[in-house]
Amino acid sequence: MNKIGVIFDLDGVIVDTAKYHFLAWKDLADHLGFEFTETDNELLKGVSRVRSLEILLDIGNIELSEEKKQEFLISKNEHYLQYITKMGPEEILPGATQLLDTLDTLGIKYVLGSASKNAPLILKQVNLYERFAGIVDGNSVSKAKPDPEVFLKGAKKLNKEPEHCVVFEDAIAGVEAANTANMISIGIGDEKTLHEADFNFNNLTEIPDNFFTEVISEKI
Repeated sequence: MNKIGVIFDLDGVIVDTAKYHFLAWKDLADHLGFEFTETDNELLKGVSRVRSLEILLDIGNIELSEEKKQEFLISKNEHYLQYITKMGPEEILPGATQLLDTLDTLGIKYVLGSASKNAPLILKQVNLYERFAGIVDGNSVSKAKPDPEVFLKGAKKLNKEPEHCVVFEDAIAGVEAANTANMISIGIGDEKTLHEADFNFNNLTEIPDNFFTEVISEKI
């Protein structure tokens, strides 16, 4: 089993911080005078903070100077931090802790591969930080998903070849990044949306007991 390495996206896989991103972006949209809906928020899944702001401004049909953009990026993050510093272990998504327990039992190492610059803080808030063998986050990469940079760096932290890595993702951009990196992609969420993934599950509780010992080991 030690041929296999696992890379987890954070938001929508381990925890659900999308609701907090939504509230923080909605605060900004309200300030700028236009409506930002939960449907709009789906467009920001797996996307960098800078690109998210660009999408938000496109929705509001608003143009800003670079200086103003930087100001709003900082204020948005401050709002977001106010929410996530109140998080606790109860916000770990169903099945996540059990899956990590299974990987530990099997001796399979895992790292985080997330666009979030706040990923280490969030993992500490939910008491999972020490369990990961490494973290690749928005501070570690220069290219956002669907570029595979975040996952390729994750493979290096695991000391595994990309084709021996399994990626858990809830966003289209993340699945595309995993596929481009030649890794096994596991889509967590709507199968129609994540149809490019090698495997699909609605959530981590659906992963069968023999998934790594039989299903994945046969593909690697």
